[in-house]
Amino acid sequence: MTPLNPNSIAAPFAAYSHGVAATGRRVVATSGQLGLAADGSVPEGAKDQADICLANIDAILAEAGLTRDAILRLNAYVTGREHMAGYMAARDDYLKDVKTLPASTLMIVSGFTRPEFVVEIEALAVEEI
Repeated sequence: MTPLNPNSIAAPFAAYSHGVAATGRRVVATSGQLGLAADGSVPEGAKDQADICLANIDAILAEAGLTRDAILRLNAYVTGREHMAGYMAARDDYLKDVKTLPASTLMIVSGFTRPEFVVEIEALAVEEI
């Protein structure tokens, strides 16, 4: 994968690339993952929920024989600006050792299926040739 961060536009202001080019042979898309632990519990904070979402994404990628280095794009949704910092801390920690930072979008939404959910994250990954 190759990050696409043209010098003619402002640099990314967080841990992401403006674009990512990839040549691959298989694409893996995850559904949006919520902060629901395997035991059915939902932690209160955005960071703890995001950590669960990202761990779920790791598990899905592993099922496909991939790692987080294969992630081309992360889309995240939070239910309010107050949850952005928690999500971003979890994301930054999750991506700290990846070879190429993925493209990323963070949106504020009105809510999810249950009111205790404050973060949802989905990923698009590509298996490299």
